Amino acid sequence: MAKKSVIAREVKRAKMVAKYADLRKKLKEEGNWEELDTLPRNSNPIRMHNRCGLTGRPKGYMRRFGICRVKFRQMALDGKIPGVTKASW
Repeated sequence: MAKKSVIAREVKRAKMVAKYADLRKKLKEEGNWEELDTLPRNSNPIRMHNRCGLTGRPKGYMRRFGICRVKFRQMALDGKIPGVTKASW
């Protein structure tokens, strides 16, 4: 499991991206690059990183489910994800 501080940092970035989204869009349309440079770095959506919703794991993230591959496999085998079954042929 990821450190709590790293998970909290990503939550903080997500809030900041949402807060400045409209302003960033307006400044980009106007071409006001100097003003855009004065915004906080973490308000840029590029700096966000997808993390597992359960463990905070940054790698092996599955967008469709919002969790990492390890937790996905565990939950799928336990039958906790509807419509997902183990393949066999």
